[in-house]
Amino acid sequence: MKKIGIAVLLVSTLNAFSQNDPARLTEVWNPQPRIVIPGTNSTDAPSDAIVLFDGKNLNEWAFENGKAASWNLENGILTVTKGMGEIQTKKSFGDCQLHIEWRSPALVKGEGQGRGNSGIFLMGKYELQVLDNYENKTYSNGQAGSIYKQAAPLVNASRKPGQWQQYDIIFTAPTFNKDSALKSPGRITVLHNGVLVQNNTTIWGATQYIGIANNKWHNEKLPIKLQDHGDAVSYRNIWIREL
Repeated sequence: MKKIGIAVLLVSTLNAFSQNDPARLTEVWNPQPRIVIPGTNSTDAPSDAIVLFDGKNLNEWAFENGKAASWNLENGILTVTKGMGEIQTKKSFGDCQLHIEWRSPALVKGEGQGRGNSGIFLMGKYELQVLDNYENKTYSNGQAGSIYKQAAPLVNASRKPGQWQQYDIIFTAPTFNKDSALKSPGRITVLHNGVLVQNNTTIWGATQYIGIANNKWHNEKLPIKLQDHGDAVSYRNIWIREL
C-alpha cells in the first residue's frame, strides 16, 4: 500500500504540475552538465583535455621498453626517426576524444604504402592509418583515414604532401565479459580535415597486417601508440579527453 500511495501521489503531482505548465513536464534541470571551456579555435585543447604534445617536450611519451621517447623534436614539431621504433603515451586510455595533427614529407618518395606511412594505434591495438594519399592509390582499407585492413574511409580527404592534416577521433573501447569473451566491440568516428571519414564504425578487432582481426581480452585502458614505419611523418598539437 505504501508503494501504491507514493506512486499515486507522484502521478497526481506531475498531473497538477503539467496542467499549470505542460512544457515543464519534459524539462530536466538537474544535474546540470559540467562546464568545459573550449579552445579559441577548433584545434585548441579544451579546458579538460590532457595535452599529450604541445611542441615543447616528449614528457608524455616513451618507447615500448619504457625508455624516454627520442624521436626528432625541432621547432615544435615531432618527426618519426626511422628505425627507433614506436612511441607510446605513458598514460593509458580507453573511451576518448583524440585530436592529432600530422604531415607527410613534402618531398614525395615511393608510392602506395611506401609513401608517408605511419599510424595511430588506439589502445596500442587498433590502427587508424596515416598515409600520403594525395594522388597516391593503394588498397582502400589501407589508405589515410582507414581502420587499417578493416574499414575504408567514406571519402579521401587528403591534403597535398607537406601540408598539415588533422584527425578528430571519437573512440569507444571494446568491453569484455568476466570470462574474457567479447561483450561489445570497439567503435570509432573520425573526421579527417573536418570531413567525416568513419561514422561510428565497428572495429573488428586488433589490427593485423596479415590475417583476420581478432578480439582478445585486454585491460580497460592502454597507451596510445604512434608508428615508426620508416617514413619521416611529423606530428604536432596532440590532445585527448577521456570520456
